[in-house]
Amino acid sequence: MKLASLTQQHPDGKLVIVSRDHNRFVDVSSIAPTLQYALENWATCSEALKAKYQQLNAGELSNSLPLNEAQFSAPLPRAWQWLDGSLFLNHGHLMQKAFHLEPIADADLYPLVYQGAGDSFLGPTDDIVVADLKHGIDFEGEFGVIVDHVPMGSSAEFALSQIRLVVMLNDISYRALGPREMKTGFGFVQAKGSTAFAPFALTPDELGVHWQDGRVCLPLQVKRNSEIFGEPLGQEMHFGFHELIAHVAQTRTIKAGTVFGSGTVSNADPSKGQACISELRAKEMIETGNPQTPFMQQDEVVTMNAFDSEGNSIFGAISQRVTLNNGSIKL
Repeated sequence: MKLASLTQQHPDGKLVIVSRDHNRFVDVSSIAPTLQYALENWATCSEALKAKYQQLNAGELSNSLPLNEAQFSAPLPRAWQWLDGSLFLNHGHLMQKAFHLEPIADADLYPLVYQGAGDSFLGPTDDIVVADLKHGIDFEGEFGVIVDHVPMGSSAEFALSQIRLVVMLNDISYRALGPREMKTGFGFVQAKGSTAFAPFALTPDELGVHWQDGRVCLPLQVKRNSEIFGEPLGQEMHFGFHELIAHVAQTRTIKAGTVFGSGTVSNADPSKGQACISELRAKEMIETGNPQTPFMQQDEVVTMNAFDSEGNSIFGAISQRVTLNNGSIKL
């Protein structure tokens, strides 16, 4: 299935199903009013949703609408918990080499993860609104998953069975603010903006052979101002999503609707480019001693997409413009 949320006054949006070819959608709020409701009641509503999806693809629903009439928010506009990993070890290796950092002990045995803000995700075309253009505005192309209930102590095998949806996202970062926060040992707060999502969330079966061992085996295409910035492959994740989920579940129960991110998609092959500016700057530092590529500025646009072997968009596109918040604060 391909699920999405229409933008509404209600912060959780309205659940719809999107056709496989992205031409039409249908309101399924009579089955599940929101995606969060569907996730919390997956056992009782997923079969009805699948039936609607099949009917939509077969052209059997008279109440379906053209996709261009829809305005989508993030598939899950807000989540109880957003946990972002760093599952591509190549990205970490480049950062360590560029900044002469000591390797993180056991980084190949235990996945790195931080807990971010899930209370207000951005939609696929929402602006990246910043307070200061000097904050080092960066994009991070990632894949992610949304899970059903995962009890504390669950195995990676069980965690894999509880992955309900796969998503694509832009984890917006402010690189000028990150170093001080990392030195405190308390993780990211100011250094992370609201995360943006592609419009469509897919059940893993929708990916077919491109979903293997808890990994999205597709290139993630990133463009900066319409020029290719990178097309790294998702299958080079050192840890699968199920291993990340099981790692977190060692000490806590994970509620339905929790979102996990892969971290920046990164490949050892330099010809694949990169999915964030920071990684390119790290490569420049390693080669020349100094970073040369600037971070994003006013009115720059970042676009992300993932295509199947036939050139069809899988998750829909993310396209965001940087804008400066010049409004005064009202107390």
